[in-house]
Amino acid sequence: MHDFVFRKGELYCESVPVQRIAEAVGTPVYIYSAHTILDHFWKLQRAFRTMKPVICFSVKANSSAAILRLLQRAGSGFDVVSGGELYRALSVGADPERIVFASVGKSNAEIAQALRAGILCFNVESEPELAAIEAVCRRLGRTARICLRLNPGIDPHTHRFIATGVPTSKFGLDPATVERLILDGDRYPHLVFSGIHLHIGSQITESKPFVQAVRVAAGIVTRLRRRGIRLRWLNLGGGLGIVYRNERPQTAQRFAQTILPVIRPLGLDLLLEPGRFIVGNAGLLVTRVLFLKETPRKRFLIVDAGMNDLIRPSLYDAYHEIAPVVTNGRSATKQLTDVVGPVCESGDFLAKDRPLPTVGAGELLGVFGAGAYGFVMSSNYNSRPRPAEVLVIGKQFHVIRRRERYQDLVRGEQMPEVLAS
Repeated sequence: MHDFVFRKGELYCESVPVQRIAEAVGTPVYIYSAHTILDHFWKLQRAFRTMKPVICFSVKANSSAAILRLLQRAGSGFDVVSGGELYRALSVGADPERIVFASVGKSNAEIAQALRAGILCFNVESEPELAAIEAVCRRLGRTARICLRLNPGIDPHTHRFIATGVPTSKFGLDPATVERLILDGDRYPHLVFSGIHLHIGSQITESKPFVQAVRVAAGIVTRLRRRGIRLRWLNLGGGLGIVYRNERPQTAQRFAQTILPVIRPLGLDLLLEPGRFIVGNAGLLVTRVLFLKETPRKRFLIVDAGMNDLIRPSLYDAYHEIAPVVTNGRSATKQLTDVVGPVCESGDFLAKDRPLPTVGAGELLGVFGAGAYGFVMSSNYNSRPRPAEVLVIGKQFHVIRRRERYQDLVRGEQMPEVLAS
């Protein structure tokens, strides 16, 4: 569910007309609903309340400082995958003891940054990474908690680019290696092997892959316990799917009802790392139509948002629902239309062969489901300033990131003296 609804033919975010925001701020613009974000966080919290999980929002899904602060105030921790994301989380007042650091390629500088901050744990993806963390800990005189990321070799039935639990993925360690490393933990005197981390993919709409993955982890936990080794954490990661088109994803409640009977017998504390589930449907990208172009074979709506603003359709062939922001007086007749941007690439599109009503230049379109992996993956390709971001709280909207200006495009660039004259 989300808080973008049509009232008398006009799209609202919570209690604010989307058109009012677009006229005040300009387009393209990302608009987020605070109520939707919190509602999704609370649903997950309630669903797993019997295990009192530590919920660590996945910052890579949406790293807006205002949204991180909103979630921090609601009690969320954070899953970070870079020193920059760690910096962002700490800058909004996050408790370091509720931060987990993932990624397959942590630099020594990032490891040291996280150790000095006092994070909860590292999710470790390889033996060389273990050695690197051990070396940095030894140099700094620190100890680090570790969760080994298990690659269970399971197909999560999602897009191949976001399936991370298959045997050919760069992510995680096979079950035998996870078990061996924990048994040989004495080789790493500065590391505390605290748990097992699972993250098998993103936009997963059924429980079965999660259950299969947890059962692989359960076998490891059981065998280690027989050897006298007790872990503390099971990190289930994220990956819960949302509705973009006609998906029927599991609710938080149904997911918990399915997965908890498999987790409880392990006697471990639970970590969760939701991202898309929290913010995906809480965001809308609003774009203005520049031109209607009709050719003998195609009908194009050329809009002011491009692949540099929302790359998911070009990168994943992802579907996002698109609708006019104002529908009053519009004919019900629809025509197959490509919604394309101004970027000089054939791959610059938001939708292809989409049945859409007649829309003219100057009108606004809403691109739904843009709260996750939207602005956070945007770029300045074609030297295009990135869009503004707005957070709606009830009857008010707040600009949480101003639109970039041309001056921002060259900030940080320097001219060699030989070219300056």
